[in-house]
Amino acid sequence: MAGALVLMLAGCSAGDAPVPVMPASPKPVVFSPGSSGIGDPYFPSAGNGGYDVGRYDLKLRYEPSSGRLDGTATITATATQNLSGFHLDLTGLTVREVTVNGLTAVTSASSAEVAVAAPTGIKRGKKFTVVVSYGGTPREIKTPVVGPGGWHRTARGTYALGEPFSAGAWFPANDHPADKAAFALEMTVPQGLTAISNGIPGRSTSRDGRTTWRWSQAAPMATYLAFVAIGKYRVTTSTHQGKPMITAVPATMSANAPEARALARTGEIADWFEKRFGPYPFDAYGGVVIDDPGLDSGLETQTRPVYSRHALDGSSRQNTAVIAHELAHQWFGNSVSLTRWQDFWLSEGFATYAEWLWLDQEGGPTVEQTVHEQYTNYPWQVLPAEDPGPDGLLSSGPYERGAMALHALRTRIGDTSFFKLLRSWTKTHANGNVTTADFIAAAERISGQKLGEFFDVWLSGSYRPTY
Repeated sequence: MAGALVLMLAGCSAGDAPVPVMPASPKPVVFSPGSSGIGDPYFPSAGNGGYDVGRYDLKLRYEPSSGRLDGTATITATATQNLSGFHLDLTGLTVREVTVNGLTAVTSASSAEVAVAAPTGIKRGKKFTVVVSYGGTPREIKTPVVGPGGWHRTARGTYALGEPFSAGAWFPANDHPADKAAFALEMTVPQGLTAISNGIPGRSTSRDGRTTWRWSQAAPMATYLAFVAIGKYRVTTSTHQGKPMITAVPATMSANAPEARALARTGEIADWFEKRFGPYPFDAYGGVVIDDPGLDSGLETQTRPVYSRHALDGSSRQNTAVIAHELAHQWFGNSVSLTRWQDFWLSEGFATYAEWLWLDQEGGPTVEQTVHEQYTNYPWQVLPAEDPGPDGLLSSGPYERGAMALHALRTRIGDTSFFKLLRSWTKTHANGNVTTADFIAAAERISGQKLGEFFDVWLSGSYRPTY
């Protein structure tokens, strides 16, 4: 009777007792290797897919007499897919051992890549730690676009520097600006030499005739913006706006040399830009002058731009314009970084326009005069600003045409909206990555105007626009 009652309550008769339903078996997780390129149309082999780096911790030892570099890189990352393995960019150095989450991994190397087979699959969204022990004699990386990057060894010292990629010459990396990460460096060199890098200086210690220099950059940084300079330097340490200010010039350079005087205005120029672009985006300031006749320009290395002596050997006004250009990159290009290299104008066009603004207030040509000269002589038919092609990255397209497009935008929407746009842009996308479409959307939102056709003409059109 009790059994019948149970069947009745269940809505079943004694003749059709319910059949137990077994739970479905979970689908097996399928793991696959991350791609050996991040997907940039200009540089298909640059960077890697399948993971996002959170932090690089480098502990390195350099011997200038032999040129040998040895050490370990600890990489903290998060899987963006179910990973069976992944790649790291590394050129010309030998990997001794790789561990993933403490387990030894199997690796294979090509000329510019290290393939790592994960000892166990890494699920999407999971953090993992890679420790790479490596060494060798680092070298320059030849690029088809902007000349040699990477590791530069000269009679006057050693430095790692380059664009669009250089990190892979001295540490294993996901070497593309779409994957930014925090960065820390311990560099041990013979006593008497200085090792300067990005961010905040840590405690330096000496032992057995060697000094270990420590630097850290907490804000995410594109790998091409990581640098180290090793040699004999005259280092000036102070604070600015409550943050460390570290500048350095070659020890052979007088403290009153034009290059040193220009570098000393770093804080002043940064403050002037802060009023126009929004708060300075990082936790340290500075700059380094490199004494190498083979280096003829500067680079916006994060928190501490690097300048060649040649770049700063002009007039006082021109010297500070170079400083201004690289400092403007701290907002445009460094904090607000590229997603892909075809949008290079979002970095160089902005820095060029900032340079023109600075020259105007320094008593040089006004912005209008500079724009008029550029506008009159520019070859509009052949040099676009957006998507100039890999061979056009260092052309006047991303630089001068990009800057002219910004001035034309300023003229169209007015000063109030224009500078509101720049401050909003740097705040909204701080520590992030952007595209041209993002900037157009932001400009339309701030101005209340439809600007698609305007940007098409100014960035890519093949005829001289009207402004």
